[in-house]
Amino acid sequence: MRLPRPLCKGLLLAAACVAAANTQAQLPVEKLGQNTTLPFPPDPHRSYIIDFEFNNMVATRVVVVDPDQRKVLGMLSTGGAAPAVLSHDQKTVYTADIFFERYVRGKRTDVITAWDTSSLSPRWEVEIPSKRASTLTERYGLSTSADDRFVYIYNFTPSTSVTVVDTEKQEVVNELAIPGCILNYPAGERRFASLCGDGKLQVITLDDNGQEVNRTATHFFDPDEEKLIERAVGNGDTYYFVTTEGHVRGVDLSGKKPKVLPDWWLTTKQERKDGWAPGGWQLMAVAPELNRLYVLMHPDHAPHKWEDPSQTIWVYDLKTRKKVDTMETPSLVWSLNATSDDEPLLLGTNIEGGLDIFDLTKGEYVDTMDGVSKTPTLVINH
Repeated sequence: MRLPRPLCKGLLLAAACVAAANTQAQLPVEKLGQNTTLPFPPDPHRSYIIDFEFNNMVATRVVVVDPDQRKVLGMLSTGGAAPAVLSHDQKTVYTADIFFERYVRGKRTDVITAWDTSSLSPRWEVEIPSKRASTLTERYGLSTSADDRFVYIYNFTPSTSVTVVDTEKQEVVNELAIPGCILNYPAGERRFASLCGDGKLQVITLDDNGQEVNRTATHFFDPDEEKLIERAVGNGDTYYFVTTEGHVRGVDLSGKKPKVLPDWWLTTKQERKDGWAPGGWQLMAVAPELNRLYVLMHPDHAPHKWEDPSQTIWVYDLKTRKKVDTMETPSLVWSLNATSDDEPLLLGTNIEGGLDIFDLTKGEYVDTMDGVSKTPTLVINH
């Protein structure tokens, strides 16, 4: 018996659908959730991009990338424009998160989250006072002691203080008032410094229980004469600050008292006359193995342009305090960081959400990883 042509076509289509369904049924069930396992210890070039996400600051992220392979390795979902810091033992990423009961409103809960650097999963969290500074993420808004025992969180309500979390006990052990001062620049196992509006550098020393045992204040700069940018760069226990005009001030925090280093200029008098000055968000980086400082520079400096991104990077030898090179990038870069190995990369977050990559052994631009984030404010490395 011959079947009508339309019926034939219908049966063939049905058979094809059944075959397709059977084929799909053979596929393994997709496992949802976290399944990342990254090598440990991490490669020194592994980078963590802090994505502030201007359009949705209640749900931010840290994007983990391999700049050598130009590959995204994973992502940490953080809350409330969270700052992040890496532990010295390379096992943990700490973030200071803010969450709201109704996502954008309701009761606020602040926590320190400890993320595993291999699985990129949270290992533990500690609830902290709801005081963490809600600002554009800065490097020293969150820091760790040299032995990773304590995490320091900068608070702004607008009174300023530092919350101390004991990572062994996994609990808050102290809150230290730092009136008129900001941030926490860690030094050694039990000290951190804060920059104060009266031009002093305040250093607080803790005991093994996180309790204050000493506090000093050292004159560092004249706030009536210059605008010192708080976003310093550290090289061990030595920190370098710069003014909006390019005047560098360094301090060694390795001793019991701060040792203020000789000040110097990024520019010559002629270069300042020509309009050259630094600018950017995290506008400086140090490559420790090369002992070199990298600074975003502008040829058209103006009073309110010192946070603008730039395509020009000047390079300085920290021993001679002299300019030794200039590098250019195709993108407008806002923040810099250099890796700490003996074949270092300079990494720059650009305003398009990409990561610009420089090979510092050659002193040249290599490539850009486009579109890896939305509003990358900082990049940090082990």
